[in-house]
Parts: sequence; structure tokens; C-alpha cells
Amino acid sequence: MAAVPVFEEYEPAADCPCTGCARQRREAALRPAVIAGGHPAAHGARRALVVFTAAGVALGAGAGAGTGGATALAHPAGPAGHTGPMGLSDPGRDRGDPDAGTPQGGAGPLHGRPHAGPTGGAVSVPALRRSSRAEIINRAKRWVAAKVPYSMEKYWTDGYRQDCSGFVSMAWDLTGNEWTGSLARFGTRLDRSDLEPGDILLFHNPADPNRGSHVTIFGGWTDYTRTSYTAYEQAKPHARRQATPMAYWNNSSRYVAYRYKGLSGSTPGSPGGPGTSVAYPGAASFGPGANNGHVTRLGRMLVERGGRRFYRSGPGPRWTEADRRATQAFQRAQGWTGREADGLPGPHTWRLLAGGQGRDIPAAGGTSAVTPPFPGAAHFRPGRSGPHVERLGRQLVKRGFGAHYRSGPGPRWTEADRRNVEAFQRAQGWRGAAANGYPGPETWRRLFR
Repeated sequence: MAAVPVFEEYEPAADCPCTGCARQRREAALRPAVIAGGHPAAHGARRALVVFTAAGVALGAGAGAGTGGATALAHPAGPAGHTGPMGLSDPGRDRGDPDAGTPQGGAGPLHGRPHAGPTGGAVSVPALRRSSRAEIINRAKRWVAAKVPYSMEKYWTDGYRQDCSGFVSMAWDLTGNEWTGSLARFGTRLDRSDLEPGDILLFHNPADPNRGSHVTIFGGWTDYTRTSYTAYEQAKPHARRQATPMAYWNNSSRYVAYRYKGLSGSTPGSPGGPGTSVAYPGAASFGPGANNGHVTRLGRMLVERGGRRFYRSGPGPRWTEADRRATQAFQRAQGWTGREADGLPGPHTWRLLAGGQGRDIPAAGGTSAVTPPFPGAAHFRPGRSGPHVERLGRQLVKRGFGAHYRSGPGPRWTEADRRNVEAFQRAQGWRGAAANGYPGPETWRRLFR
């Protein structure tokens, strides 16, 4: 009598890299959740069955003396069965590794809520909720502070999916969960040089959306070179804020900048008053003979950054020597010299002032920070301890590269110091031995300039 085959439920590993498992995870994420109308059977079918039969047991009628082999479905088959790792990248690995990608769910409603917002076709501004740049960044900061875990299938308490595009949907306050293939419809394309906090950098790979597609929120340039920026993003293991090379570690040339169509406070209003655009108004707005609201706004921003002593009255709409001297003081505070500190505001001077970034104008008689001399590589090695290590750590934190410190920084060199230095080096676009986590003269100079 033929033995009855034994069926046993088999749950593939959640991170199995084979083609079949990866495809199944992607398809499962694109299905609507049960609570949003998805079919329960489609979600229950995620489990695979493995059939075990004893060697020599015949299956089927009239088996006779034939032998039947074991049939195994250890992995859900893709187009060619189990073909090994797909190379799906992971923007996490917590340092923003260059070999990164972002599995994601598709467009859909907020979890547990009716979907009232647009997910396709043309999107008009009146259909969108209005949000200011500050509101967008503050919503992003809430997820970062909560360390919302990355997931392409789970939803946070606010109803948004916990992946990169769900993160942007949340920050932009969209009425549904979008994905990298639909977010562009909610924004206006712009040049990277015009990026401002709350804008996004988006890469959508239409050939395989789960391979490389990613989106980050622009939080501001890290310094005047504009080679790296502060990125808010949802990546493994959780939401984070960190300095990132422009535009990302991988596929950098394929990222496109977008500005939310429902942005409030970005339409022209009374010069220098509420509602005035924060975009750079152009060099013609400044200099001898200029008389407009942009000059007033420039002066007010300079006063807020320590330039009050240059003004005997005002600031006002007419360009004066006080405006030039205050602008020059701010430029020199950034370490700029020559034509970069001529007292006439260019696009980057304006962005630093409007975004509250860069160094403030020092007090009368003071000087801007001077790069301290590099103390030597021997101070930054395992087992070493001293004030130079602590000074390095504090500067890393100040520049936004302190993610790996659980405490401190302190005077003893630790792996956290090395990993933070490595993150800073990678943000400069360096790779290999140039980004080994040990500071040399050039790392030191760039870190303290």
C-alpha cells in the first residue's frame, strides 16, 4: 500500500534573496491590504508547501515497484525557479551603502482609512493639502525621532506605509500612500541647484521598481560646495537624517528633483513680507542702486545672523554700504575669501541665510572659526585616547555625522568614531582606502572648515 505523502507548511526566510521569493514579496506588497479591500486568500497564499515522500514510495494509481522522488517547493518559483541572489540593494546598512535599493509597496490608501486622494492622472494643486516647508521637515523629523522601522508591508500609526515613498507621502501630507512611480505627479520638476528644504530627490526604475528605486527629502546643503546635503529618508533599519552625497550613493545621475505642488508660502507676496518666495531673486536685485523688498529681506536675515552692528538704521529696501559689509562678514564667516566674499549675495549666500544654515557672523572683534592644524594620524587609532579624538567627535556631531555614537563622543577612539568618520568621507564622494574611517589631513581640513 502506497504511503500517504506528508505535507508540511514551509515559511521562506523573510530576507531570502532568490528570484521567486523576491518576486513574491513584491507582488504581495502591491496587493491591497485586506482592510483596504484585498482578498484574504491572496495573503494566505504567501506560504509554500513542501512535499516530503519516502524514497521508493510510488505516487499515483498503479505505482507498482516504481520509485518516486521528493517534490520540494522550498522557494516560490520565479520565471526560472530559484536562481540565487538578485542583488536587491538596501539603502540602509545604516551608513548609506553604495550598493543599495529599496523594495516598496505600490500606491494605495492610508491603512484602515478610505482613500480620498488622487493616485493617477493629472494632479491639480487645489486637490492637494497645503504644507509649508517647515511643516514638511517637521513631519519628517517626527518619524526620525520615533525611529520608525522600515517595512514595505507595515503601516505606522498615522496610516502611512513604512517605506521610502510612504515616508514622502507622509511628509507631503498626501491623502494616500504613493510609490516612486507616482510621486512625480504631485511635484514640479526643478533643477538640483534650486533645491530647498522639503523638496525631494526621486529615482524611479521603471524596468524593475524594486531594484534601486528610492526617494529622499532634501533638508539643506551641508556646506558651500553643495556636494552633499542633509537627507531625510526611510531606509533600513529605520527613518534617519544624515549627510548624503548629491544625489545618492548609487544611481546618483538618475535622481530627479521635485517640489511639492501644494507648497504654501512659496508664492510671491509683498516684498520682504510673509509669503515671499525663498528662492534667490537674482544678482540684479542687489548692489549699488538697488531698491526693492529683497534688499530688506537680506538685511533682516543678516541681522538675525549677527549683523546688527553694521546697521545704524533699517535694514531697508535701498542698498547701502551696510548691506555690503554685513553680507561680506557673513561670507567670511563661512571661510570664503576673494570673489566669494565680495559682499554681494549670490545663490549660495542667499540659500544659507534663507535656510538658517552656515556659521553666524562673529561678534565685533571676533573671528570666524579657524581650521585647527591636523594633529597627526597616530592620534586616531584603536587604543588611543586624547583631546584630539574628542574634538574630532564633537565636530562630527556638529556636522551631522554622529549617528553611530550611543554616548559621548569622548576622548577614547572607538569604532563609533571610525564609522562616523567613514560616513563623512563617503559624503565627500570618496571610496575605498580614501573612506576607511581614519582621518587624514584632507578629512580634517574639510571637517573643520
